[in-house]
Amino acid sequence: MSLALIVSALAADLIGQASVIDGDTLEIHGARIRLSGIDAPESAQLCRGDDSLQYRCGAKAANLLSAYIARQPVNCAPKELDQYGRTVATCSVAGIDMADWLVRNGFALDWPRYSNGKYREAQREAERAGRGIWSGSFVAPWLYRACIRAGGRPEGCSDDEKADR
Repeated sequence: MSLALIVSALAADLIGQASVIDGDTLEIHGARIRLSGIDAPESAQLCRGDDSLQYRCGAKAANLLSAYIARQPVNCAPKELDQYGRTVATCSVAGIDMADWLVRNGFALDWPRYSNGKYREAQREAERAGRGIWSGSFVAPWLYRACIRAGGRPEGCSDDEKADR
């Protein structure tokens, strides 16, 4: 991608109707946008609920985010481009930070590597209240992806009851 395209992609806010790709990725006007500072479970990832049964927590995160947006306009302030060419941005709907909303409701994690702890308190609140993935057990999305990259299968890389977060 040329420098001019990168500068252009980061110059203005992206505002409009968003399609949810997964729990931390949107699309607005054809641009893929990764929510900054968080990591949500992957679409094929499984977690265990408070009943110890597995469920598709990544799909649930995406569905809940889509319902939360409810066709309202989304405003994203670009920060950078990631290694896949997606715009990394802070996005809001009705003035509420969507990443904070996801973490606070237990369907994404603060990703300290990229957030500088911005969502740490929201995550603690979700964990204390047992919301979302905190109601049971799960594997952190970044560990799930590392397992898949190492040749693991989704069911083997997803939750087990002794998972280390």
